[in-house]
Amino acid sequence: MELSAKNIELVNLGYIKAQQFAKSHYENFPVVSILVKKELRKHIAIVYWFARTADDFADEGNVPADIKLENLNAFEEKLNDILKGKLSDEFDWALYNTINEKKLSIINFYNLLKAFKQDTIKNRYKNFDEILDYCSNSANPVGRIILEIYGIRNDEAFRYSDSICTALQLTNFYQDVSIDIDMNRLYIPIDELEAFNIKDNIASIKENEDKFKEIIKSNVERAKYYFYSGKPLLNYLTGMLKYEIKWTIYGGMEVLKKIEGNDYNVLYERTTLSKKNFVFLLIKSFFKNESVKRNSKEK
Repeated sequence: MELSAKNIELVNLGYIKAQQFAKSHYENFPVVSILVKKELRKHIAIVYWFARTADDFADEGNVPADIKLENLNAFEEKLNDILKGKLSDEFDWALYNTINEKKLSIINFYNLLKAFKQDTIKNRYKNFDEILDYCSNSANPVGRIILEIYGIRNDEAFRYSDSICTALQLTNFYQDVSIDIDMNRLYIPIDELEAFNIKDNIASIKENEDKFKEIIKSNVERAKYYFYSGKPLLNYLTGMLKYEIKWTIYGGMEVLKKIEGNDYNVLYERTTLSKKNFVFLLIKSFFKNESVKRNSKEK
């Protein structure tokens, strides 16, 4: 579709609003930071708008699950329309432009929606494999989209990115236990609770707080493993993107460190990072060298 002057104006307005939207939301990692190439910030912002908007539908307060699912289905139809060039507002125009200009893989957007829909109907996970399956849709597509925006289309890079994104998602799970538990939702595998003789209900978890802390401890260590496993991604990155990803990894690791420092007390308070933390981690990303050797079995 060739853009008219009026349509270009709508595209630009969508990008402006998307960047304002990104700045107004808290995340454990920099969304549209100063490290992102200026010409790419608008593309990152509109993808963030898409993902966060869908996530907000899935987490919309006391709205019944069937209504949440209905809203997400409507949002998926909106995506279908966008891909067909049927655009209704400035956000549509900006997303349409980004998908086409950057030749983004559409499957990643549909996988995100799949995860958000799952949030409306599934609030327990039998084992860690089910958790990983969820992460493959809820988090990993975002990393792949970012790499594509930067023109990186390499299968190994995608796999390392998946590891980092999974680690970020796991970190968010442990960070948000106090919030999720009030929504009768838990991303700790049932078989791990049962190993500590904890029943799959909120009362039993709170009655066995010390045992639950042990479970969180082991999960925190596992999240660290995924961060470390993903660090070879840095070999595929250049310029400021490399520092951006390091900054993102450090942000997630810092949250895990704070959870450790708080004796894994995630039942009653949510760990967050301060502006001071973000600044320190930004400086660290420039001055700390990382060992990013690949596995000896990999080429």
